[in-house]
Amino acid sequence: MAWLPFLCALVMGVAFVLYAHSTRRGKFAVWEELLDELELRGDERLLDLGCGRGAVLLAGARRVPEGRAVGVDLWRSADQTGNARSTTSRNAQAEGVQDRVELHTGDLRELPFGDGGFDVVLSSLAVHNIKDEEGRRRAVAEAVRVLRPGGRLVIADIGRSVSLYGGVLGASPVSGVGVRELGWRMWWGGPWMRTRMVTATRAAD
Repeated sequence: MAWLPFLCALVMGVAFVLYAHSTRRGKFAVWEELLDELELRGDERLLDLGCGRGAVLLAGARRVPEGRAVGVDLWRSADQTGNARSTTSRNAQAEGVQDRVELHTGDLRELPFGDGGFDVVLSSLAVHNIKDEEGRRRAVAEAVRVLRPGGRLVIADIGRSVSLYGGVLGASPVSGVGVRELGWRMWWGGPWMRTRMVTATRAAD
């Protein structure tokens, strides 16, 4: 059993490398691809749920030069290090997209927006931060509420949470619900902490 400590060290080392890659490069590359798949016209109104420091929000903003990229968050550092509205605002300025970025403080379970106001609703690794299942259900239902007919929803989150979101969407006024794995670039240490994505389109009224 002398090899056991070496095996444990190897597993921990691989897990650290995967986590570091996902945090620093992987998630950004994956979201660039997901946004490209949406084939945005450039004039859409886009909402990022739990936008944090703005990685997905700003990538979306670059694709809507004639539109609007709106981010909403509670700005809690417990959810993400350095998570503050001022940080996201500075990042938008650094990216040169501050003219089309709008930031709001709000709870994902009760979004501060009217019905059908967005062409695209995105969320990356945010909804699972809501501790109770009913709260996560409400957040997904709210995402659907603020989508216009024909609008598209993309939620990426950790593991089993996505099955819950798919169930909520199955009972919502949406079509084309799909779930897929996002691959090793968004493994948070290994396949036991992988990211999956659920997508849907808001049905016509």
